[in-house]
Amino acid sequence: MQVQVKWIDGVSFVGESETGHAVVLDGAPENGGRNIGMRPMEMLLIGMGACTSFDVVTILKKARQPIVDCVAQIQAERADTVPKVFTKIHVHFVVTGEGLNASQVERAVKLSAEKYCSASIMLQKACEITHGFEIKAPTFD
Repeated sequence: MQVQVKWIDGVSFVGESETGHAVVLDGAPENGGRNIGMRPMEMLLIGMGACTSFDVVTILKKARQPIVDCVAQIQAERADTVPKVFTKIHVHFVVTGEGLNASQVERAVKLSAEKYCSASIMLQKACEITHGFEIKAPTFD
């Protein structure tokens, strides 16, 4: 895997992937940023959230669970001093589907956390990561 991060100006950058996608990253205004993109640490959490969500959805689909939506709500705590690393991360999945089996959802979350999600497993070496989930029935408008 190869990516490139190009400086725009100030503390603004464009990250480009080898697959041809780009994203703007920027620092907070108090650090010289212009607030034109996400903060790098936000991107790190989003990447982890997408990685584990990919696993959970894929595992539930393979188990033929009637999943119609999955949202990973992630809260993180950071150290007070530099380097302001993550010290705790909690991932709460809100999984929606009519007749979802709670044990299958729990199994999918556990498999992602312990076996499949490269990002989560890598970050677990540096901080505490916990997981939870809830199941919602779909609403029909």
